[in-house]
Amino acid sequence: MKKFDYSLDFKAIDFRQHPELYSIGRGEQGVLLVQPYKSEILPYWKFKTPEIARQSAEKIFALFLEYKEQGDFVGMDMARKYLQMGYTRSRRYANHKSGRKYADSENKAIRIVLPREEDPIKAESAKSFYEKWQLAKTDLEYLKLADQHRRQYIS
Repeated sequence: MKKFDYSLDFKAIDFRQHPELYSIGRGEQGVLLVQPYKSEILPYWKFKTPEIARQSAEKIFALFLEYKEQGDFVGMDMARKYLQMGYTRSRRYANHKSGRKYADSENKAIRIVLPREEDPIKAESAKSFYEKWQLAKTDLEYLKLADQHRRQYIS
């Protein structure tokens, strides 16, 4: 798998016009960089309450389906990344009220994990994103287009 290329000039590239420059990367890499998708999806990415998270996940999944209808793999992958990030961030706050997993340490080589403080409300928010993320990442057309993108642009 090719690593996400952080050396690109993300402010100048329209990835809808230049999908060949898009690298899938791992997990959520590039989620806050790739335009115009960041501007299209980020305003809907919210998880403060379970209801807000449910609406957010539904809207982002609807965008995923719109990109799918357009045959826009980059858009589909970015929507998938926002759904994944909705899940991971909600879970982070569900496990740690402050949103911080690690304690501050003078020695940066040592990472001290803060104790878990389960927040059932944020855990509920995470469920909405998780369900839609699973639908997106296992969508047969998405998988086909991801494979095609890798073969066409990355190999």
